[in-house]
Amino acid sequence: MKAPSTYLSSAKKIDKEVFFEKSADLLCIAGFDGFFKEINPAVSNLLEYSKEEMLSRPIDSFIHPEDRNITRQYRENLKNNIPLLNYENRYLTKTGEVVWLSWNSIPRYEEQLVYATAKNITHLKVLERDRNVLITSLTKINRDLKQLTYTTSHDLRSPVSNLLSVFDLMDTSTITDQETIQFLAILKSAAESLKDTLNNYVDVLLKKDLLTVKIEELDIEESLNKVRNSLKSLIHNSKANFHIDVSEARSVTYNRAYLESTFLNLITNSIKYAIPGKNPEIFLVSKKSAGATRLIYSDRGLGFDMDAVKDKVFGLSQTFHDHADGKGVGLFLIYNQITNLGGSISLESQPNQGAQFTLMFKDRPV
Repeated sequence: MKAPSTYLSSAKKIDKEVFFEKSADLLCIAGFDGFFKEINPAVSNLLEYSKEEMLSRPIDSFIHPEDRNITRQYRENLKNNIPLLNYENRYLTKTGEVVWLSWNSIPRYEEQLVYATAKNITHLKVLERDRNVLITSLTKINRDLKQLTYTTSHDLRSPVSNLLSVFDLMDTSTITDQETIQFLAILKSAAESLKDTLNNYVDVLLKKDLLTVKIEELDIEESLNKVRNSLKSLIHNSKANFHIDVSEARSVTYNRAYLESTFLNLITNSIKYAIPGKNPEIFLVSKKSAGATRLIYSDRGLGFDMDAVKDKVFGLSQTFHDHADGKGVGLFLIYNQITNLGGSISLESQPNQGAQFTLMFKDRPV
């Protein structure tokens, strides 16, 4: 087996050998044939295999079984001289422990080799998992509290109405004691006040977000371009193409951070779930209707099997593709943000024919 300096030729070979051997990051040279050609000690130390074992077995054998297919698809892009940046997948150590790695891989087509570096991000994934568990728990508690409020309001409304009916049926003209008449008037007034409170309570809950979230008229293309600029490197590397037509409605009344979050999650999903080997195609069209503005966002990616996903697509931690980067948070956030402000989002999709999201924003004074 060739020494690292054979691949990393330089006037200062010994310095590069030291760097290769001492680096805390995982450094690898792999062949287009699916085998490692050289690894540094950090790889063996993390995965617990000897260097000889790592070089003698296919790379796929070290990858978590659930991540092998998608990793194999992305590896084909490397053979077409397309770099693979910030790609996350899972490996298994010799003792069966799962480790998450974030890869940057640069192909050298003329050498039929791939030069790759990786960082161990397992601790970040653990934190992310714990965060998602907490979000799930808090979401359930919030939903349960709202349901308790709705139920309580409903259950109390009936006896209060019955009580008011008794007052309506009561003939106070037959009562001669003025203190009793005054007492009954106080009870009736209290019951009417309670009824009004119960009738308005649910409306107050529904309007709560409108009182705490800033709503303003936003330029659609301006918000979109801000997000595209923040994703410039990802868009460039993926060769994503955008087709934008917001001539019919150039603005929406919404929260600025929510709109940018919506574009961010939809665009990254379109790139992440593009059909391997094809450039992502992203479309955005605006439509104006009575009292509302619609944004129709679509792509030509992997899409969804709607019969399988049904109403789960906007749920927390719901993933429907074997992609290691999928967290099942983005669509959950979009759904909750837009519905809490009185809007809606719907999805039409078919496998390998892309996805179309229709977002409806209510027009309101700002």
